[in-house]
Amino acid sequence: MTSDAARPAPGEEDSRETRMLGADARAIEGAERMRLPETIFGYVWKVSREGQIWLCVGSAASFLLALVPLEMQRRVVNEALEQRHLRTLAYLCAIYIVTALVAGWIKRWINVYRGIVSERATLALRKKVHAVVKPAETNGDESKDKEGTTVSVAVAEVEPVGGFVGMAISEPLLQGGILVFTFAYLVFLQPWMGLLSIVLFSPQLFFVPRMQAAINRRAAIRIKTVRKVGAQLIEEMEIDADDDKRHFDRKITTVLELNIQIYRLKYTMNFYMNALHHLGVVGVLLVGGWFVIDGRTEAGTIVAFISGLSQLKEPWTDLINYYREATTAQVKYGLVKKALEGPPDGAVPAPAA
Repeated sequence: MTSDAARPAPGEEDSRETRMLGADARAIEGAERMRLPETIFGYVWKVSREGQIWLCVGSAASFLLALVPLEMQRRVVNEALEQRHLRTLAYLCAIYIVTALVAGWIKRWINVYRGIVSERATLALRKKVHAVVKPAETNGDESKDKEGTTVSVAVAEVEPVGGFVGMAISEPLLQGGILVFTFAYLVFLQPWMGLLSIVLFSPQLFFVPRMQAAINRRAAIRIKTVRKVGAQLIEEMEIDADDDKRHFDRKITTVLELNIQIYRLKYTMNFYMNALHHLGVVGVLLVGGWFVIDGRTEAGTIVAFISGLSQLKEPWTDLINYYREATTAQVKYGLVKKALEGPPDGAVPAPAA
């Protein structure tokens, strides 16, 4: 049991919390008075600029270390195995495992610190919500009901918005860095095979952003439609009128149709991406095998290329997911901002659909 003497003095608990929050604590402590920026990225920078800088440093270290295992695989095949030199083999394997462990620990730190940054941002939004709720306590039942409806919308979106903050800058930097540096390494190893890999990968740069943008548009419409359905249920609780029921049925049917469209686009895009990935592997095996037979390259280079192509697949997929989450987070952040602060000064609120 903790004695009274061991308990923190009044106000001491708050100061400890502030110290744990780090350099961004002042932005969080002033969250109640903070005017929310217009965009999600403005909010990210306002509440977590110090954390974003550290995450960028960790991401840069991570994507640079990602090239070392590729080089070690190439050298094991070309140097240790061809020379049948056990000491070289052990030395290269030791570098491989040490680098993999260090890179894994850095990724662990990035993921944990992203979580901390996200929780800080979520805390700031919750403080902002609490600041909106407090005035309703003294304004009567009608005001309480109105504030309750507003806050229910805001609270529903606080968690996903805060969760996006931790990855807002570091995720595209990390995954984009892996893509760029891996491609550069492959071109350095064997320019012709590197260019072939880029040519086979490049169609994804054309169709993936367009298909993902189509998915994002439908996802944004779906979020807004679901919000309207929720608002209608909160206001009416029971739908008795035929017009109201038809209006409600149209909205939930729209949500169903949008979900089906999203599934078709998403899995068609995945099919194209997987097909092009396997086409790239076959291209490397075909051209690389020809170069090895012709004496123009080494077997270890082929191993490094195939590993490099496999390494490109995950960050590219993560970048696509990031693009989708960024769009969704912006929509949800707009809902939170509108619920807490209303439309910008001088703007006329849009009529309910």
